[in-house]
Amino acid sequence: MSDIKGLMQQLGENARVASRQMAVASTQAKNQALLYTAEAIEASRQQLLSANAEDLAAGKAKGLSAPLLDRLELTIARIDNMIEGLQQVAALVDPVGEINDLRYMPSGIQVGRMRVPLGVIGIIYESRPNVTAEAASLCLKSGNATILRGGSEAIHSNQAIAACIREGLNKAGLLAAAVQVVETTDREAVGHMITMPEYIDVIVPRGGKSLIERISQDARVPVIKHLDGICHVYIDDGADMSKAVNIALNAKTHRYGVCNAMETLLVAESMAEEFLPQIMQVYDEKDVELRGCEKTLDILPGIETATSEDWETEYLAPILAIKVVSGLSEAIEHINAHGSQHTDTIVTEDYARGMRFLREVDSSSVMINASTRFADGFEYGLGAEIGISTDKIHARGPVGLEGLTSQKYIVLGDGHIRK
Repeated sequence: MSDIKGLMQQLGENARVASRQMAVASTQAKNQALLYTAEAIEASRQQLLSANAEDLAAGKAKGLSAPLLDRLELTIARIDNMIEGLQQVAALVDPVGEINDLRYMPSGIQVGRMRVPLGVIGIIYESRPNVTAEAASLCLKSGNATILRGGSEAIHSNQAIAACIREGLNKAGLLAAAVQVVETTDREAVGHMITMPEYIDVIVPRGGKSLIERISQDARVPVIKHLDGICHVYIDDGADMSKAVNIALNAKTHRYGVCNAMETLLVAESMAEEFLPQIMQVYDEKDVELRGCEKTLDILPGIETATSEDWETEYLAPILAIKVVSGLSEAIEHINAHGSQHTDTIVTEDYARGMRFLREVDSSSVMINASTRFADGFEYGLGAEIGISTDKIHARGPVGLEGLTSQKYIVLGDGHIRK
């Protein structure tokens, strides 16, 4: 048995034991652990910044790109956000033990469903050390144990945050093994994590497409995932021009390197002559590179020609593909054919057309007159999110507390026997 395999099995065994305690832990104990962790992070600001500075220096020496270094950095504001996030999750309603749909059957028994934790959740992520606190808080509040495997570039930051989480768990009287951070940077650890169904009940990968594809292909544990964030905004016939410009600008330029940023803009043919010059002007101010179909080029002749690959590319950069479509039917057809079932929005003043878009676009989040950037656990009132799922089974869309639980049937009787 390799040392890495032995290490991962030990983490798995510890997590399985802790998961049984977490499943029956009181809401008060879980909330105390979260609040104690927030206090520990507050008291350890300097240690967190020092550990992060070590990671940043190593990242610069390795030649990490500016966007990666930005995701890696722990600023004062990001530490504040971690603390606030822990407090917000503590304030959320505990889903564990909730009973739904309890009803009497003709036999006299009562049948319902109770919400229960999944068990042990393995989370594999890259770059962003604040994910350590976010993921731990959601797993803890939903009664799960978790094994966290962050990127090697954030190892010191993750360990410093993990020390704060352990302090919070210990003060609340919960097992520290409820949240474990894999301390080795050896990639072999990931291979073991995703093939240990006896210890881990679900894997949540957060990172680049290549990482998620590898995990999805090799895992023997169920995976909650999304591969791409190819999000669309469709400007419908008769859309309000001010809304259209503001939504298209925000969806693309609010942040570029995020999965809910717009990558393709669809414009109804009747709106193209008026809308495209206006949106090009505001994109020019943001230095966004535009790539368009032939009809778009007729109106904006100076931009790049879009290829078939552009309709299925997640740029994560100031690049945008634009396609002029005949109307709503072609827009829906394009989204369902080329999108990634992440987030798509329509800008329209027509109620019926908006409702048709909601029904027919097959994505995890579908919106009317709102930026795709709202596809986020915090914005949806989930407190935080473990990730966004484009799968159709179990959890879909931003995954918060409820997505980290399952349901079991419960039956209440009074000496009932089946006849």
